[in-house]
Amino acid sequence: MRRRRRAATLLVVCGAVGAVLLPQAIADTAGPVSAGAAPRTGSPEPGEAPRAGAPQTAVLPVAGLRKPVRMVVDRWGVPHIYAESTADLYLAQGFNAARDRLFQIDLGRRRGLGLLSEVLGPAYLEQDRAARLFLYRGDMEREWESYGPGAKEAATRFAEGINAYVDWLARDPRATPPEFRELGYAPARWAPEDVVRIRSHSLAVNLTSEVDRARAVCAGGIGMDPLMRRLQPEWRTTVPDGLDPCALPPDVLRTYHLGTQSVAFRDGRIQVTADPPGPALTEGSNAWAVAPSRTTTGRPILAGDPHRVMKAPSLRYVTHLSAPGLDVIGAGEPALPGISIGHNGTVAFGLTIFGVDQEDLYVYRLDPGDPGRYRYGRGWERFRTVTEDVPVAGGPSRPVELSFTRHGPVIKVDRERNLAYALRTTWLEPGTTPYFGSMKYMRARTWGEFTAAMRTWGGPPENQIYADVRGGIGWVPGGMMPRRTGYDGLLPVPGDGRYEWDGFHDGAGLPRSYNPASGIVASANEFNMPEDHPLKVGFDSWASPYRHERIVEALTSRPRTSPADSAALQSDKVSIPARRLVRLLAGIEATEPSAARALDLLRTYDGVTAADSPRAALFETWFTGHLQPAFAREVLPGEVARQILVHDPLLLLSAMEDPQRWFGAGGAAVRDRIVRTSLAAAYDELSARLGPDPAGWRWGDVQQVTFAHPTGQDVGPFPRGGSWHTVEASNYLPGGYVPLSGPTFKMVLDVGDWDRSIAVNAPGQSGDPRSPHYRDLAPRWQRGEYFPLFYSRAAVERAAGARFLLIPRTGRPAGRPDGG
Repeated sequence: MRRRRRAATLLVVCGAVGAVLLPQAIADTAGPVSAGAAPRTGSPEPGEAPRAGAPQTAVLPVAGLRKPVRMVVDRWGVPHIYAESTADLYLAQGFNAARDRLFQIDLGRRRGLGLLSEVLGPAYLEQDRAARLFLYRGDMEREWESYGPGAKEAATRFAEGINAYVDWLARDPRATPPEFRELGYAPARWAPEDVVRIRSHSLAVNLTSEVDRARAVCAGGIGMDPLMRRLQPEWRTTVPDGLDPCALPPDVLRTYHLGTQSVAFRDGRIQVTADPPGPALTEGSNAWAVAPSRTTTGRPILAGDPHRVMKAPSLRYVTHLSAPGLDVIGAGEPALPGISIGHNGTVAFGLTIFGVDQEDLYVYRLDPGDPGRYRYGRGWERFRTVTEDVPVAGGPSRPVELSFTRHGPVIKVDRERNLAYALRTTWLEPGTTPYFGSMKYMRARTWGEFTAAMRTWGGPPENQIYADVRGGIGWVPGGMMPRRTGYDGLLPVPGDGRYEWDGFHDGAGLPRSYNPASGIVASANEFNMPEDHPLKVGFDSWASPYRHERIVEALTSRPRTSPADSAALQSDKVSIPARRLVRLLAGIEATEPSAARALDLLRTYDGVTAADSPRAALFETWFTGHLQPAFAREVLPGEVARQILVHDPLLLLSAMEDPQRWFGAGGAAVRDRIVRTSLAAAYDELSARLGPDPAGWRWGDVQQVTFAHPTGQDVGPFPRGGSWHTVEASNYLPGGYVPLSGPTFKMVLDVGDWDRSIAVNAPGQSGDPRSPHYRDLAPRWQRGEYFPLFYSRAAVERAAGARFLLIPRTGRPAGRPDGG
């Protein structure tokens, strides 16, 4: 009888589920929340009934569920998932992640596991081989245990949820996302290990900087190092004994770049490239927390905006997960259970990258009589070699050979020099799946519990900004930190046993701050270790300090700050380097017409890199496209100068403000010559690009962002303000001015009055181009507007755009997950 009643309910409810696929009109009824206005919500009443005219509930039978799960998708595409157990909660999260982001996570899985050739053909064989080198191949029990109790079950149930959706599509292929049809393959099923074995998307840049430094030393000696990048803390590196810095072939990082890049695309089609992804340190973040004593609400405020590659769909996905013992909301990785940025009703958390050096390049001398062996200690050690068959579309599987040393995967063998090169990295150690460590801290209820979770954080290395409903704020960094013996990690080292890792530093030894007297904690990837701290976690992976300086300047400029002030600060486009350089221009004169016109234009520049600013267009074109290269040519050999895409602004500003120290006697004249010639070149470039009248120039006409999609479903272009050194960060490619990364997800949390929190996720929550939530948030993001990040059940119900009831599947499904 109970089964018959359930079947009848399915038939009744699913008869009207066509309304669940949100029409654009419904999405458009949700007005934006601007930076200057907090969302208004009614008093939270958990039992409140849905408003009149609310969408009906679609009943979706889902394989693997033990009990029904309710899901409300609000008008901005955020799913709020309510389950009776975390086991069902994570399965529903996986099912929903596939419902909204299936092509994205399927392509990411194939890229990471080295399975692109299986569906895209033999052109991807080399990239598949490279990706397989960087898979986690260690003990899986240690791997699961490192994330804490329940992590394995969470990944298992999450994968089961993805598979339940994939199985649904197999029964009803009409709902399959269009990309699969365009590329001619079907989505794959997942294993729990797929969630954690892929490491090659971890954020680390030290290997590239080691190679760049070695090439500079080869060209001009160790004296080139302090002219390329300022080391923090102050440090003088030396060439490791036994290293020939000239013994690095030009393609030494080809395999590394192939294996760690995302699937590339050009002209709307997926491509293969071994080109480096762009300048190092292009991805960062801002986060800050303000104590109740400094806020207008009397509650803490926590804000965060990670800066990631701008793609469609967004690299982050906003989710609300609620079950007994867990009630979290915020952004996470679409292919991981849980969230990593947000709050749990008691504690709020936001992250930025912390500059730990987690990579080393090892160089090995090969046995002349047996190139399958490399020198280690007083003898020879054999490479560990694995042969794997890679499935290839349209033909037989192809074998690929993967070689490993005791330190890590071999990324290059140079037969001419009789050398091999391997990567050693923390992100092949247990517990370093990017962001999965949040399974521990997202349940924390106190500062002590939160810092305990961060003590064993793996990767990527992070600063965590913290706030709680009791009024506490704090900063705690974390990340797996190699204990190097006899070297500093700034240059490659011989792999003969003289340069080893002696385990890892204990995270408890890192500094931290809780409830500082200033009432503010902030991080923007700047160097934030005390200069005399005994732990030297890294020297060259820190961002310039200017975003952090501007955040602190803005937050301390008024006695009390509001959530709206923090939202406005996330859109702040003041460039501190611009303000400092403009001051120098007052004493420089030029007779050459282009240089004179440029000086006249910039002398009144306020340093705001607004999209509609002519002066910002000239300054940014000059600063990154002409002044930085001119300075590099002045102080570095030509070969070294040409390899630097973005010079260190700390060194550049130091040289411009103290020219005698940098250029010797008559240094001011050298500085002025560099300024005049580079300004003239920038002015001429803009004249050719935008026309001869500066009044018509706009920075947003030069710098434009397009959220690019692999098969051409792009969103944009949009004119873009900001720069490398503004809070509203836009890390663009110099010369081409194509933004490489920026804050696609932003949140401002009113800690304790959670329904007044706001967020945005560009270009939209969905990865399906057919969805109204694929691109609906991009215009709001462009205007600096947000949507309310509702948390209470009552507020969520009032904002419902679609409702789902996921029930255990016992027979043939009666509807489709997209509401059709």
